[in-house]
This record gives sequence, structure tokens and C-alpha cells, in this order.
Amino acid sequence: MNLLFTICARAGSKGVKNKNIRSFLDSPLSYYTLSAYKLFCEQYGNNYDSISLALNTDSDELHEQIKRTDIEFVYIKRKETLAGDIVSKIEVIKDTVKEVATINNLSVDLIIDLDLTSPLRTAADIAGTIDTLMSNEFADVSFSVTGARRLPFFNMVMCQEDGSYGLVIKSDYVSRQQAPQCFDMNASIYVYKYDFITSEETKKVFDGKAVAHKMIDTAILDIDSEEDMELMEVLARYFFDKYADYGLVGKTAKTFQY
Repeated sequence: MNLLFTICARAGSKGVKNKNIRSFLDSPLSYYTLSAYKLFCEQYGNNYDSISLALNTDSDELHEQIKRTDIEFVYIKRKETLAGDIVSKIEVIKDTVKEVATINNLSVDLIIDLDLTSPLRTAADIAGTIDTLMSNEFADVSFSVTGARRLPFFNMVMCQEDGSYGLVIKSDYVSRQQAPQCFDMNASIYVYKYDFITSEETKKVFDGKAVAHKMIDTAILDIDSEEDMELMEVLARYFFDKYADYGLVGKTAKTFQY
């Protein structure tokens, strides 16, 4: 089985300026993703025929940052038509898969997309998300989740046409135990089957059958503000110190030349 990992990141950011090339605990934020990828290759690489990595970006700074490491990767310059902030990441991944096939003529079975702003993921999390997909023959995609802190049946509301607020999903549930189990998609890891991600009909993740791998709670926080960045660094210090697998990610990130 052949695996293609993708890192797709745009230049700039509205919420956190240049967050994809920012420093995180005195190392580039991108190095924590490279660290998890490297550890996965070392710990699980023998289970696969080939593992490769592609970087799709319009950021010259990010490209140069990753070039300074010992990680081999295929560089794909982001097309201008795919550089807008409302472009679906699915379309960027599709283009990446197509370009990689043209460059190295290697067939791919699974595509694993790693979000660059998720510094707290382990090799085991990646392996678990892959295994979840492969153990469910009906599934087209798997992704990482954490347990939901809010439920659409109880404490998630939306603004209605008249300006009032109501529950996202109206129900007769009176306790959390009655309600369906819910999870937060943490946007850290996505694993796609090749036929699904390359299909012209695939526009969104839920155009196919999806399954999920649960990660440890609070390990992922969407970095959309300076406050998020500061809080994520606090969490990272805690996880790197308390959990050996997370600590190894942090230590490995420090080994890359910078």
C-alpha cells in the first residue's frame, strides 16, 4: 500500500498574521507537523510499500522553512485559482494528488492530509486514523475528532430569521445520556481513499461515508487568534511534559535545522 501525505497551507492569515510560518515554542510551527510525519515513518513505515510527502503552498517562506529540514518532499506551487480563502481544501488536495502523480508516476492508495496548525498530534494518532478507515470497508474517509463539549440538542444555538436564538437541533432529549454521541472535528488528520478524493463528484468530506478516530481531548485547538496561539503553547508545554508520545513530537521538532 502506498501512502501520500499532504500539507496544504496558504500564505498569510486573517486571524493570526502569517501563522503558518510562525514560531511555536521557539521552533517553526510547521516543524511539529513534520515531526509527527517523521515519527510515523520511523514507527510504522515497515507496514507500507511507500510513504511520500507533498507540500502545496503559495508561501515561499514556508517552502524555504521546510527545505531546511532533512525531510524529503515534493513541492507544488499553489495555483492562483486555488489560493483564495474560500477555496475548498478538497480541491487543493485533488490538485496535489494529480501533480504528484505527474511528477513521480507513483500510484497512491491513501492520501493523509495533516493540518499545519495542529502541533499536538502523535504518530499513533496518524496510524489510528488510517486504521479506522481501513477497518471499515464501507468508508471513504476518516478524520480525527475529540469529544464534543457542546451538543446541538442542548447548548448550541443559532440565530433565526426573526433575530431570536434557538437550538441548532430541536429535540425532546432531557439529558446528555439520551442524546446521540457527538464529537468535534478537530481538523488535524484526514485520510482519504484515492478513488474518493479523485472523483469529480467529491466536493466535500461528507460526500462519502466517513468514520472517525478519537484523539485525546484538548490536544487540538483551532488557531484563529493570537489568544489561541498563546493558549496552544500552554497546552503544548503540558502535553510535552506529561505524555511521552507528545514529548517525542516536541523533541523531534527541535532536531530540525532552523
